[in-house]
Amino acid sequence: MRIHVIGAHGKVALRGLPLLAAAGHEVVGVIRNPDYAGEIEKTGAEPHVVDIERLDGDGWKALLADTDLVVWSAGAGGGDPERTKSVDEVAAIASMDATPRDAGYVMVSYWGARRDHGVPADNPFVHYADAKAAADEHLRGSGLRHVILKPGALTLEPARNVYVGDDSADVPEGVEATTSRATVAAMIAHVVGRFDQLVGDGPGASREIAFLDGDDPLSEAVDARN
Repeated sequence: MRIHVIGAHGKVALRGLPLLAAAGHEVVGVIRNPDYAGEIEKTGAEPHVVDIERLDGDGWKALLADTDLVVWSAGAGGGDPERTKSVDEVAAIASMDATPRDAGYVMVSYWGARRDHGVPADNPFVHYADAKAAADEHLRGSGLRHVILKPGALTLEPARNVYVGDDSADVPEGVEATTSRATVAAMIAHVVGRFDQLVGDGPGASREIAFLDGDDPLSEAVDARN
């Protein structure tokens, strides 16, 4: 498959690019800063430099015209409310609208993402929570075959086994509400490799996977909830 990874220089995407390339996919790493092109090439991906905040609808369509699958792993970092909305909501939605209807889409969201997320209005995280909820909701109604991944608080630990559960419920006792970035990268690679089996064939067919660091092998945990 030809896969466009948006936000390719992020800490999750940089771990995912070599896994996708090693699986034989043609990977395009979309980045804003040309200084990162060399790092993207070293992963086996083709760098594509563009500022996604400045792309209009035609620009997005040109970027994604030949894609088979989009992986959204971009994020503004949550510091600036306006930029958070611009990247995590507006640009994400624009990418969905421009993705060919026969292509797939994988969204990296977060554990607990939903409209009624419960984050207090005076908590700086609320801007990110609102933006991700809006983007995820748009993806659900887009008609694209898609997967929404919902990891916990991200860490820099090595890849681990997982707990796959219901992110609308409390985290079970004994399970940490964290997910290694390397595990998220492994989940992306797993989902891409089994996209048709996990999602199905119909327009808008979807799967949501909420996962934390845990005790179960990743593939077994995902397949058990299929």
